[in-house]
Amino acid sequence: MVSQKVIIKNPTGLHLRPAGILCKEAMQYKSLITFTFKDNTANAKSVLSVLGACVKSGDEIEFICDGEDEAEALAAVVAAVEDGLGE
Repeated sequence: MVSQKVIIKNPTGLHLRPAGILCKEAMQYKSLITFTFKDNTANAKSVLSVLGACVKSGDEIEFICDGEDEAEALAAVVAAVEDGLGE
């Protein structure tokens, strides 16, 4: 299991379009990919789960990846967030 904290940079937070981009990236990996925000844990492969976390711009989330390709998965989702998720 690997984890890393990241700050949400895009100005509108994780609304529908960036949530979809994050999920599309996460679904390319076999590992379980979740993130924690405040006291909630969200499944990064589920758009509804990501939207339900209500993550805004400037919030810090922690990605947790567990599985056979966990290191690659973590690097990919962190890079996607740092690139602004298409915004």
